[in-house]
Amino acid sequence: MAPGPAHDPDGSEKTASGVAPPPKDGDRGPGTVRRAGWILACVVTVQFLVSLDLSLVNVALPAVQNDLRLSASTLNWVVVAYVIVNGGFLLAGGRTGDLLGRRRVLAAGLVLFALASVAGGLATTGWPLVAARALQGLGAAAASPVALALVTAHFPEGPARARALGLWAGATVAGGAVGVVASGVLTETLGWRAVLLVNVPIAAFGLLAAARLPADRARRDVRPDVLGAVLATSGMSLLVLGVSVADSRGWTAPLTLGALTAGLAVLAAFVLAERRAADPLVRLGLFAHRAVLGANVFGFLITAGQLASFYFVSLHMQRVLGFDALSTGLAFLPFCLGSVAGMIAATRTLARVGPRAILVGGGLVGAAGMAWFGLGGPGGTFWSDVLGPSLVAGVGIGASFVAMGSAATTGVPAEDAGMVSGLLNGFRLVGGAFGLAVLGTLATTVTGHAADPSSAAAASAGYNAGLLAAACLLAAGALFCLVIPGHRRT
Repeated sequence: MAPGPAHDPDGSEKTASGVAPPPKDGDRGPGTVRRAGWILACVVTVQFLVSLDLSLVNVALPAVQNDLRLSASTLNWVVVAYVIVNGGFLLAGGRTGDLLGRRRVLAAGLVLFALASVAGGLATTGWPLVAARALQGLGAAAASPVALALVTAHFPEGPARARALGLWAGATVAGGAVGVVASGVLTETLGWRAVLLVNVPIAAFGLLAAARLPADRARRDVRPDVLGAVLATSGMSLLVLGVSVADSRGWTAPLTLGALTAGLAVLAAFVLAERRAADPLVRLGLFAHRAVLGANVFGFLITAGQLASFYFVSLHMQRVLGFDALSTGLAFLPFCLGSVAGMIAATRTLARVGPRAILVGGGLVGAAGMAWFGLGGPGGTFWSDVLGPSLVAGVGIGASFVAMGSAATTGVPAEDAGMVSGLLNGFRLVGGAFGLAVLGTLATTVTGHAADPSSAAAASAGYNAGLLAAACLLAAGALFCLVIPGHRRT
């Protein structure tokens, strides 16, 4: 196998002659400039849709359970099925886009996602709904890595990519926040089925934008890494399964331990296989690139803290402050506004200060906002417990996502864009499942040790413990980003 590209100390990639690799034909030429609007529309739509569905069903779950008469275990699988399949296939989905053509893989993922949403919205029993959620996860695993890959492939490093990453980050953060808002509003006004069916028009617009993407051809000079794809998909799926069921079944349950052990063993085999593969699914040398390493670790930790925080804050507002589903959803709007402000600031300063400064600063600001959430309690109000921390956390997290995308793609050649995107999205999704399971267990333990576990004060104590732990995870991620090389003007 020919040696891979080298990386200089500031994180940029070089060829053997010491010169940055030129863009591939068609990647960043005039056709790309003319279609930049459609590329960005596609990136934003896909990333918003995939992020939306990570949180969209959460507030609707009680209505789903009552209507379909689901057991607690079946209801849990409505969430877990999406996460497992999505996480398991992300690496394969990203690399498939590189090899078979991003436009066709993206379109296939969106069609599958839309059809699965219709099937889920029409389900009359539990397991067809679970199957539909799994197919949604598969569609998301095909489409989501392509979204970030399109930014890497078509926008050169500098202000143009910073602006594109700002939109990608905005769609990512806004999708998760709007998912909570829309879940409450749609469930209260139209019923839980609308929570799934609302995906169809969004996916349809994504298909319209995908049809206007620059044409790309399948690469015939690279052999698909079938063994790596099988091992990565199996290992990631088992790992996400183990983490996802730990909260409900316990960390020492046979299913939890078995899935985690098997997942780690399969991923170890995957690493060995990739070292010998001629055209690997993931080039292990990427982890020697400090910007890529920092971005992936940060992505794992920020998603672990963010998804768990959304979960705890939503429960706090409903069970402690007495909000209904609609009010709970609307109360997340300040977070969205803070995120927009943070992303605008990061987009304007990224090219000047570099991703490390924004990741460290934004991550610590986001952690402060999460910790502020963890100080609420019974008797609080929206003004005292929600508004301030929402704005602070939103600003920090919004800025961090822009810089995270920049660090993860710095110096990466266009032909490997899907590989890097699948890697980042995989780390984020496993981090989200890890955060919900570990911090959920922590919150349940704290609540169970209270004098009256059923009281609002006990519930608040559990949520506060989870939120403070989430703040620690995000702060650790921010500090880890100090490994990223400092920005150097060129």
